[in-house]
Amino acid sequence: MTLRAILAGTGSALPRTRVSNAELAERVDTSDEWIVERTGIRFRYIAEPDETTATLGAAAAQQALAAAGLQPSDIGLIILATATPDNTFPASATKVQALIGAPDCIAFDVAAVCSGFLYAVTVADSMLRTGAAKHALVIGSETFSRILDWEDRTTCVLFGDGAGAVVLSAKDVDDDQGILATRLHADGKYSGMLYVDGGPSTTGTVGHVRMHGREVFRHAVTNLASVLGEVLEDTGLSPSDVDWVVPHQANRRIIDATAKKLGLDPARVVMTVDQHANTSAASVPLALDLAVRDGRIKRGDLVVLEAMGGGFTWGAAALRV
Repeated sequence: MTLRAILAGTGSALPRTRVSNAELAERVDTSDEWIVERTGIRFRYIAEPDETTATLGAAAAQQALAAAGLQPSDIGLIILATATPDNTFPASATKVQALIGAPDCIAFDVAAVCSGFLYAVTVADSMLRTGAAKHALVIGSETFSRILDWEDRTTCVLFGDGAGAVVLSAKDVDDDQGILATRLHADGKYSGMLYVDGGPSTTGTVGHVRMHGREVFRHAVTNLASVLGEVLEDTGLSPSDVDWVVPHQANRRIIDATAKKLGLDPARVVMTVDQHANTSAASVPLALDLAVRDGRIKRGDLVVLEAMGGGFTWGAAALRV
């Protein structure tokens, strides 16, 4: 028997307001054709003032708990990945803890932007296997609309708000169920390629997203293909063994190019970027929950998750559902 972190449940939450490309074009110098051609995005969700990273994260967490058949009192660890916390401190994970009614447990945030969920999954996997908790809530939640420059059409059209969550449970298994391998990377010399031009220690302001899109695209395809190859090598599997890839939903062209580079069947790649845009740390768990709930991802499937974000940070995980 082997102790592994298994996927016990998934959940997601989206703000009430959905904004189409056509609606966005009424306030920004852009068009539906321009956005779709370059990104594949058609809609995004924008949080209302009463919707925050913590409230969206709590709603996603409650769905994941229900899917896992667990109560908040069963949770011993909450990790929330976000680049847009409710406050500088306390951690938004502690706000989620209070909102869902979980008792005293470990709760903290992880900041790795779009790769944050992969970082959080890796940390949770390690903690579960060392006995720190039996059940963990791992959440990716963002309100990126709060840090967008709505005069910059090269960035504001790309992002949206939302949350996704999973329950991971420590379980002794005699097969290959659960998280099989994870890989994480970071290279800080590229931090100026994708960043926010503000912060408590620098400007004392929140700031706005800034991005050098062409450079980000180039590094994303290379890094994502590489890290996907690494986790498959770690598990002794090949691309043909993969049932589903759940990628970070940043740009359809990046997703397609990465799949092509690895020889992955495009029909086996979960795509939600057209409906949600780039929800940063929330995009992988949002897409995972959608594919689980619509029946595409089934028990026994080999699923690979991947993401790259500002930093640069990037990572991947292979799991048997």
